[in-house]
Amino acid sequence: MIFSTHPLHPEVTAALQLLGPFRVASTPTPQAITAECKGAEIIVVRAPIPAEVVQREVGLRALIRHGAGLDMIPVMDATAAGVLVANVPGANALTVAEHVLWTAMALLRRYPQVDRDLRLSGWDAGRAHSDHGREVSGKVLGIFGMGNIGRALTRMAVHGFGMRVVCHTRRSGNLPDGATPVSFADMLTACDILVLCAPLTDQTRGIVDAAALARMKPGAVLVNVARGPLVDQAALIVALASGHLSGAALDVFDTQPLPPDHPIFTLPNVILTPHMAGITEESMLRMGQGVVAEARRMIAGGLPENLINPGAVPLIAAGLR
Repeated sequence: MIFSTHPLHPEVTAALQLLGPFRVASTPTPQAITAECKGAEIIVVRAPIPAEVVQREVGLRALIRHGAGLDMIPVMDATAAGVLVANVPGANALTVAEHVLWTAMALLRRYPQVDRDLRLSGWDAGRAHSDHGREVSGKVLGIFGMGNIGRALTRMAVHGFGMRVVCHTRRSGNLPDGATPVSFADMLTACDILVLCAPLTDQTRGIVDAAALARMKPGAVLVNVARGPLVDQAALIVALASGHLSGAALDVFDTQPLPPDHPIFTLPNVILTPHMAGITEESMLRMGQGVVAEARRMIAGGLPENLINPGAVPLIAAGLR
């Protein structure tokens, strides 16, 4: 049985149903996933998978991430149990890159304030913001993390808007044309727009703290499409409320769903989206097609093309899974 934590694209659902019994969680909560995935051989992951599931389900063969990030999967537990982990990297990179540029342009043109004041106070109040709008063309874009998203974003920024790109990444070799590697501190001071698209690790957690925000140019904007804990949210709120940063676009948060009483809702210079930067009809199809391809390989007795935990393979070969 193939189990999915969420509904999938109709074409993807149809393809998975051809591979065998297919079931979707009634709701993507840990409780429902734990109760309803019993008997699954493959789990399609779009919500956190409790370690209990991996340890309990002796027939579980694989966890396939519907996307790239692995923080929803207990990889160490899966490896110890001989459960393969795979993901679909790059399938939504263009989608996220478009989201970054869309929200960055909206912040520079003061769209949240324009829309609010036009609706509440009329034409002249909304139009009064226009003299303070700024163009994205020619600006310096700082990218933290140069994976598939960073590379797609660089191409769009350089070739579409004539932007200058500086970046800080663990992989300084083979950068896309137009991207200049710099230190993290130099990136902060140089950029007009800072984009976070690095994975959450012990090294990146809280890396954008009060000191980092203070290094940024007055009037700069921040776009976070990585993970919420990369940013000290309390320090960010201070920087936004003081006007040191002119705006922020946040797609991810420390706590998700975002609590309705969170103080970030009170700020007029913020664009908030519910962890949807990588989700469009097109990207859902691409990610799902990647999941189907990996599921077919494993059902046919092969290994995933994007295998995350090769340490699980010896356990399978030894018949321990």
